[in-house]
Amino acid sequence: MDFVSEMKAKAASKPKRLVLPEGTEERIIRAARLLLDEKLVSSVTLLGNVADIQEIASAEGIFLDGINVVHPGFVSSDLNRYADVYYELRKNKGMTQEQAKIDIVDTLRWGAMMVNQGDADAIVAGALSTTSEVLRAGLSIIGTANGIKTASSCFVMTGMDAQYGKEGSMIFSDCAVIPDPLPEQLADITECAAQSCREYLNTEPVAALLSFSTKGSAKHDDVVKVQNTVEILEKRSPGFAFDGELQADSALVPSVLDKKAPGSPVRGKVNILVFPDLNSGNIGYKLVQRLGKAQAFGPFLQGFAKPISDLSRGASVDDIVTTCAVTLAKC
Repeated sequence: MDFVSEMKAKAASKPKRLVLPEGTEERIIRAARLLLDEKLVSSVTLLGNVADIQEIASAEGIFLDGINVVHPGFVSSDLNRYADVYYELRKNKGMTQEQAKIDIVDTLRWGAMMVNQGDADAIVAGALSTTSEVLRAGLSIIGTANGIKTASSCFVMTGMDAQYGKEGSMIFSDCAVIPDPLPEQLADITECAAQSCREYLNTEPVAALLSFSTKGSAKHDDVVKVQNTVEILEKRSPGFAFDGELQADSALVPSVLDKKAPGSPVRGKVNILVFPDLNSGNIGYKLVQRLGKAQAFGPFLQGFAKPISDLSRGASVDDIVTTCAVTLAKC
């Protein structure tokens, strides 16, 4: 079974409640219909002006039967409850109760608050919003997981040579969010990538922290950053195998690793590549995708307290359904 089919099967096995804040976008409405019809959700909620959503659905021939359509702020009990929570979350940033009631009716914030308050299990957005807007709503309302201060992303790379990762599938992280992570952030990214490995590849994580140096073969501040990250992880004792700093060939080829870092705990088992910065991560996954003809799924957000995902603004309906299924599979 391929990755998408596995994620859909996992989502369907325990259907959850999904909120889609960009309810006035035709692609989102179509995706909501498919998610419900394929029984990948127990419920799906579209946020936005109800009349506008109904008009778009009617014009496109999309039935809204069974889909919840909510105009944020129109139910006063929810408005007051959500605004009160938002005020408490943001009052140290200068938020007033009056402003909280105004700000919370933004569909991204409302959707994030639904997840925060247990009124939905997951949120997916980005078809009309920028990544930064999605991240801001998620970070300010949903927050990060216990022990993690850094939200990041990963790609699931599949279709590679079966000798690598889990039968040719690996986690690449972070390739989309943090341009130049500090050691503490890179340690968070590694821990979150490990959790993504368990969720998406259904296997125990083995992480290689990449560099242009292997075990001190080169001297540079960028090398020291990765070395410091490894020290932080060792102190955390995260419960999975990792090693660094490693060059890519050392991480992937046992015979090379034996020469450069004999006795490494990740020998022949690496299924996560942790990149030292966004330059290398973004370049790396695209080279593997294009030259190696691998499939790249993502980026999927990680490190949040509850499931949230960002879409490309150019996402197709199928892309949206896939991202929703992957997000729901994490619930």
